[in-house]
Amino acid sequence: MRLALLGCGTVGSEVVRLLHSQSADLAARIGAPLEIAGIAVRRIGRDRGELPVDPAVFTADPFDLVKRDDIDVVVECVGGIEPARSWLVEALRAGKSVVTANKALLAEDGGTLHDAAAQGGGDLYYEAAVAGAIPLLRPLRESLHGDRVTQVTGIVNGTTNFILSAMDTTGAGFAEALAEATDLGYAEADPTADVEGFDAAAKAAILASLAFHTRVGAADVHREGITEVTAADVASAKAMGCTIKLLCIAARGIAADGRETVSVRVHPAMIPLTHPLASVGDAFNAVFVEAEAAGQLMFYGPGAGGAPTASAVLGDVVAVSRNRLAGVRAASESAYADLPVRPMGEALTRYHISLDVTDRPGVLAAVAGVFAQHDVSIATVRQGAAGSGMAGRDEDADLVIVTHVAPDAALAATVQELRGLDAVRSVASVLRVEGSA
Repeated sequence: MRLALLGCGTVGSEVVRLLHSQSADLAARIGAPLEIAGIAVRRIGRDRGELPVDPAVFTADPFDLVKRDDIDVVVECVGGIEPARSWLVEALRAGKSVVTANKALLAEDGGTLHDAAAQGGGDLYYEAAVAGAIPLLRPLRESLHGDRVTQVTGIVNGTTNFILSAMDTTGAGFAEALAEATDLGYAEADPTADVEGFDAAAKAAILASLAFHTRVGAADVHREGITEVTAADVASAKAMGCTIKLLCIAARGIAADGRETVSVRVHPAMIPLTHPLASVGDAFNAVFVEAEAAGQLMFYGPGAGGAPTASAVLGDVVAVSRNRLAGVRAASESAYADLPVRPMGEALTRYHISLDVTDRPGVLAAVAGVFAQHDVSIATVRQGAAGSGMAGRDEDADLVIVTHVAPDAALAATVQELRGLDAVRSVASVLRVEGSA
């Protein structure tokens, strides 16, 4: 089986090393040896260390490489939308199988890739696109096809999980925790994709598409990052017996008109310490899947890094190579359900709201009245004086309110009206609460 590798960076170079070190085992598993026929890179002469590969296989022309008749499998480790999309569409339409770790492309325009694969008759595999080495997508794509998945909740970005874990452990603020993550190599020089939730949103779209047999794109995902999470938020979560995580949540639901829908969102949320995801620390990933017959399933492990991602890539290479040798194709994309994605305002969630209020009689009643006007039920209220810890007339006080489940639009409207209330000096923070806290 002859492979074309697009990109030879952190992941691509690790793929080359694993192909070399495990060549005998891989050949035995597939039934034929794997050979790297070409590696497309931007700069051929760049120093790539001691890679166990003939320098003659490097090329700066990826289009020419994927068009070659002797290529069986194209492995893409470049990332981004273009030109990766054009390369892969060309390969798939020509009947080649494709293995990719490109979450951004799959979330942005996965449908085009699936259509090209159907047209050419090859396989499209992408286990490494979500949660690194964790076997997750194939269970959703194959193992759970006899079941009905109702919800997928996950921690799918290691950088943000490291930052939030550090804030929880040390009491540091966001900026301090981000600096530590950068120093340790967990955060990129430009961490925007991670801390603003773009990376997690792309992965959420992929998970929802597989779980609910519906094409879900990045634009369908409600996205919020962690940059507004404060040390005070973390302390408040601890007081409730919770921790804060950046979650991707994809769930089935019923719209007001009775139609089945899905909602897909990424945002920071408080979860109780008893929740399986609460103990996932550092840069690890974990995904919690709920299905009608199988019940609750947990997938956990390293979500990034050259070796873990390359492991997932090679798993896909073995699968598609065995299919080609057998003259068969894996099951095509399953998007038959075609469920509408409902807006964030209709998603059911709970809010944790911290208010800085004037400490005088009637304030709590006025605040509770705003919640009542929007049909939002209050679960708990915690009140205390700001600053010195002693409440006195005409002093500020902290008011922390946790709601019962309500539509997000009603909760957001409540917060907006609270901002205009005379007795409310400021809305200090708003966080969603997930789980049973």
